Amino acid sequence: MSLPRLHPRTIEAVKERADIVDVVGEHVVLKKKGREFVGVCPFHDDKSPSMTVSPAKQFYYCFSCGAGGNAIKFLMELQRLSFADVVLELARKYQLPIETLDGPQQERLRQQLSRREQLHRALTLAAGWFRSQLRSAEGASALAYLKDSRGLSEVTIEAFGLGYAPERWDGLLNHLGQVEGLAPELLEAAGLVVPRKGHGDQDSSSPNSPTGKSPTAANSRGFYDRFRHRVMVPISDRQGRIIGFGGRSLDGGEPKYLNSPETEVFEKGKHLFGLDRAANAIRSDDRAVVVEGYFDVIALHAAGITNAVASLGTALSSQQITQLCRCCDSKRLVLNFDTDRAGVRAAQRAIGEVEQLALQGQLELRVLQLPAGKDPDDFLKQHGAGEYRSLLDSAPPWLDWQIEQVLEGKDLARSDQFQQAVQGLVALLGKLPPSAVRSHYLQQVAERLSGGQARLALQLEDDLRQQVKGQRWHGRSTRWEQPGEAGLRERAEAEVLRLYLHCPSYRGAIRSELRRRELEDFALQHHRQLWAAISSLEEDNLAGATRQDGAGRLEAINRGLDPGHDLFELDLPRLLADQLLVEQSELLNRLTPLLEPNEVQRLSLAQPLLQLRGTTAALERQRSLKRCRHLLDAWSSQRLETLERCIALLLAEGQPGAQPLAGAAAAGAAGSGPAAAPGSGLSPAIDMETRIDAMFADLNRDALHFQELYYNERQHIGHLDQQRCAGYEEIMQEAAPPSPLESAPELLSA
Repeated sequence: MSLPRLHPRTIEAVKERADIVDVVGEHVVLKKKGREFVGVCPFHDDKSPSMTVSPAKQFYYCFSCGAGGNAIKFLMELQRLSFADVVLELARKYQLPIETLDGPQQERLRQQLSRREQLHRALTLAAGWFRSQLRSAEGASALAYLKDSRGLSEVTIEAFGLGYAPERWDGLLNHLGQVEGLAPELLEAAGLVVPRKGHGDQDSSSPNSPTGKSPTAANSRGFYDRFRHRVMVPISDRQGRIIGFGGRSLDGGEPKYLNSPETEVFEKGKHLFGLDRAANAIRSDDRAVVVEGYFDVIALHAAGITNAVASLGTALSSQQITQLCRCCDSKRLVLNFDTDRAGVRAAQRAIGEVEQLALQGQLELRVLQLPAGKDPDDFLKQHGAGEYRSLLDSAPPWLDWQIEQVLEGKDLARSDQFQQAVQGLVALLGKLPPSAVRSHYLQQVAERLSGGQARLALQLEDDLRQQVKGQRWHGRSTRWEQPGEAGLRERAEAEVLRLYLHCPSYRGAIRSELRRRELEDFALQHHRQLWAAISSLEEDNLAGATRQDGAGRLEAINRGLDPGHDLFELDLPRLLADQLLVEQSELLNRLTPLLEPNEVQRLSLAQPLLQLRGTTAALERQRSLKRCRHLLDAWSSQRLETLERCIALLLAEGQPGAQPLAGAAAAGAAGSGPAAAPGSGLSPAIDMETRIDAMFADLNRDALHFQELYYNERQHIGHLDQQRCAGYEEIMQEAAPPSPLESAPELLSA
């Protein structure tokens, strides 16, 4: 369940009522010292009291590690909770009224919170029943699987609360209904039971399946157990409350792993398996290890590597990464995903979420790829924890891993595959700012591509550096901006996002237009964060609606291969407001004008397609103007050789002892002096003119190249101006010509 947006009165009431000494004093032993209190800081390994708590200022500060803030900040940092969770907890503690921005809804909120407690209770009772079934005669095969096949000890089985769901259609349903008195509708809301055919949505496993036992007559209410004949792994939230289950098939049935559906208390993209157990170890080791599977986490914890967590069947999301960073002061993450195609894609998506932070040095990201394609569980069984720790300590940075992915499987002796490798590496290294790090990677990559040939490596390094420069100025650098353009870009990007949020029937068209114009990478950070949150919500919705890969569906919509009708029904403004309130309340304040437009802004949404075409053309025009300035600067920096210089060189070439020319200049100067080449069929004057032109073009190749790019870009800007001024119907009558850089991709290497 997404928490409601809290009214400022509630937040202010909590701030006024929560006394800093009372809040900190519940977790730290405080000693009176003058007008203030001192205590041992809980945020670092404090040997002597270095934290001061000021009741007058309602502020705490540690003179050793620098931690500081008010009572809410203290609980957020200590308990790793969101702002909204802490405010609600303190409001309940001090019995303060809870209001939302939508008006007084205290009763509704109390009902929602009460329902969450009921769901947690149902899930806890279910976990207890699963554990008891593991020790029954029916659970003998499951227990043998855990001990013999997985090699888990009794201590580990108990520590993780592992259980067994019997091969019965209504075992859990009858137990929780008859013994605990829980209604089947509540169990359905908790994701424990599924409506029978004709009574609601169908699970992938039907009670009419030829396998398994049929529901008993006692189950007259039309429900059956979701989990049957599976080893059960309870999933807990950060506070240790059970929120869902993962069930591993014991008979080879599909799916191999069946997870709880999304419920009011279980959202896969917001939780990490094992984080409740790993948080302290992550803080102690100052590093988090992220793996894919439940049993990978269990095996690592059993081997003493207790700073391991797992994503819940999805690629690592930005919200999950934020939770890990809260537990890790140095922001060090190691991804240890499987080496199959799905694992590589998951690693790439996880890297994409934190790429900007990693590039800015705010996050240390490494990727551990185990040898022979093994997962952590298998590797530990064969090699032990010591060797795994050694590989973990030597895991390469994410950029090294991505370079290997670009080069993997490519035969660099073949020109087409060599070109593909170069293009991929240029796109990757182009993200790095000019620095010693970029120079290091350019040298490293050039050595790989050269096959150990030193002279070739130097030439390749220079070529790659030039191409990377071209990649970095491709409309994304702020160096070529003029005053006022940043504000224009912010308004245009905001208009596109506002159209997307409040004109749902045009979302497919907006996505394909952004992809066509290469405008998906929003320039402003808060716009990028909003777009990432939108994409995450839509991927989850597409996957839930079609039981297919949500990322694949969204990519098809981006390419214009899918109209994206499934996106129409999403109430994005409400969903985003709820999500951002819990995770990023400061960002929510900045994005409120987009989520809640005023009357004037709503009037601008009357003609979405026309507005979209004009706004995106304006953004593309601004990018082209920056390219023009870059090209003009590059053009003006070139030294232009004159015709007189070319003639002098040609005359000197004919003199005894003259050094030969190279390249096209040599071809143009072929022959002996100014005389016509024998058999050329040209008069001496015409032949000399041809050779002079060839030499002029060769000696001024770079300058002429930038000149051509500049005038082509100016022509493209003229076409964009027509798009911005013409009506939509008029624009659609003629096919838009491609950008000059799109029609000649080889020019990007300038």
